[in-house]
Amino acid sequence: MIKKTLLAASVVCAASNFAFAETLVIGVPMPSFADKWMSYLFEGVNDFNDQHSDVEIKMTDANEDPSKMLNDVDNFIDAGVNALLVVPTDIAIVKPIAKKANRASIPLVIVNRLPDESAMKDVDAYVGSESIQAGIIQAESVVGMLDGKQGNVAILMGVLGHEAQIKRTEGNKQVFSQHSNIKIVAEQEGRWDRAKALQIVEDLLQAHPEINVIVANNDEMAIGALLAARKAGLTDADLIITGVDATPDALEYLGSGLDSTVFQSAKGQGYGGAEIAYKLAKGEKVQKMNWINFETRFRRAKNRILIQIPISNPVFRFLSGTKKVVEFVGFYPLSKR
Repeated sequence: MIKKTLLAASVVCAASNFAFAETLVIGVPMPSFADKWMSYLFEGVNDFNDQHSDVEIKMTDANEDPSKMLNDVDNFIDAGVNALLVVPTDIAIVKPIAKKANRASIPLVIVNRLPDESAMKDVDAYVGSESIQAGIIQAESVVGMLDGKQGNVAILMGVLGHEAQIKRTEGNKQVFSQHSNIKIVAEQEGRWDRAKALQIVEDLLQAHPEINVIVANNDEMAIGALLAARKAGLTDADLIITGVDATPDALEYLGSGLDSTVFQSAKGQGYGGAEIAYKLAKGEKVQKMNWINFETRFRRAKNRILIQIPISNPVFRFLSGTKKVVEFVGFYPLSKR
């Protein structure tokens, strides 16, 4: 069970000053508790909390509203937290958050959504994955599966302006631009949402019947695309569908319509972010940039799931309970298989 402490403004402002308490308190304003991938990041933060008795994690939900997140940050600062761990609603909000944290001399760690260089100057540390690499890996898996055949691609993007949306899409286009057999015919904002993606793809398949590849910035949208394809009567052979995150739901769809997903460790980012915030709260030095690597790629091949993963990393822990036949392939690149 993930522990989330919802703090109303009146409660936070009335709280005692955490900075003078024996327990270190980390304020964690989050963009949305409803986002599925974020729920795994919460688990990572909570795992760190469970392992450290001298830490208390306080979380708030901004409901994807930047003004609400800024208000949550103000409340945490007024309450005297020892550090702030923030997954920003968008990268534009990082500058005002950093200004508030610096004025209060509270360490600030940004997780998952990488701000630009000017904003990073005022941030103590960043923990996340290089989103462009996810887009590159994802697109290269499509190149390999097309194997020279014509690819008419629709890209489902996350919330416009999110760092992951920008960089994953950039990585996709970087790869596709190098292959004359691949054409991007549509780009739509699916807002990371399964239901939204389902609706979009239903319309796209009617407007562009030539589409045979759907590349989604995350797994939830990829699953929505798959459900839309099934409603349209399309078979697995008609469409290549790929996502990012390797969520448990996505792993269940591998081999039955979803062709590939790129593993991004949400729990690793959450745990790593909490650890960095904890060290800063204790006055320890940390690295400014802390990368949680993309570790695993999956794709469908007949009745198997093929797994590409750096040989030094464990494989089967990611697939526990999937009840699928697994073949270990080894290391990259997929396109040469």
